[in-house]
Amino acid sequence: MSAKLVIILVGIVLIGVAVLSSLVKKDSNKTLINSKVGIPLGILGVMMIIYGSYTSDVGYVNSQMEQISRGNKIQIEGPVKAVTVISPVEADSVDCRILSMGVYPEGHEKDIWVVLKPSDNKYYPQSDHTNTSYKRDGKWQVVTRFGGDKEEKYELIVFETDSLASQFFSTTILDWKNKESYPGLEEANIPVGATEVDRINVYLQKNCRGVH
Repeated sequence: MSAKLVIILVGIVLIGVAVLSSLVKKDSNKTLINSKVGIPLGILGVMMIIYGSYTSDVGYVNSQMEQISRGNKIQIEGPVKAVTVISPVEADSVDCRILSMGVYPEGHEKDIWVVLKPSDNKYYPQSDHTNTSYKRDGKWQVVTRFGGDKEEKYELIVFETDSLASQFFSTTILDWKNKESYPGLEEANIPVGATEVDRINVYLQKNCRGVH
C-alpha cells in the first residue's frame, strides 16, 4: 500500500471520528466523543485527504508531461530474423528518459522486455502504461528511464519472455511503485522464462539522479 493511500485512509478515519463527536448518546445530552477533540481531528482528516489526493494528481500530471527523447537509430535492411534493438545504438550517449525501439521477426509471439543494468550490477525492468514493450507491425518500443550519474555506463538488455516471466516483471515493477523503492534485481532473480536476445552499452549524457 502506498504512503499516499495510507494518508487518505487515515484522513477518512479522522473524519469518522469527527462525525461521532456530533452524535448524542441516547437518554443523554452527552456526545459520543468530545467535540473539542472531534472537530480538530475532522479538519485534520479533510486536510490529509486533500493532500493525499493532490499529490496523487501531481504524480499523474508529471507522468503525462514526462519528456521523452530518442537516441540514434540504425536501419535494418532485409527480413528481420531476430528481436533487435535499433535505438539507441551501441555506445550511444542518452538522455534520462528515452524511447527504446526495436524490431521483431514475423510470427514472434512472446513479450519483449527492456532491462537496464547500471554500474551497481542490478537489473531494472522497464515499462510504461502497457508494462511490456508495445509491439505492432514488426516493431516494438518502450519508455526507458535512467537514474544514474553523468557518463555512467548502462547495459541495455532485451529479453523475450513467456507469460510467467512477463508476469514476474510486471508484478515486480508494481511492487516497487507501491513501496516507492527500486532496489533492482539480482541476476539470480531473472526468471528462467526470460531469454536474452540483444544487449548494447549506452552512456548517460547528463546527471539523471533524482529524475522521476
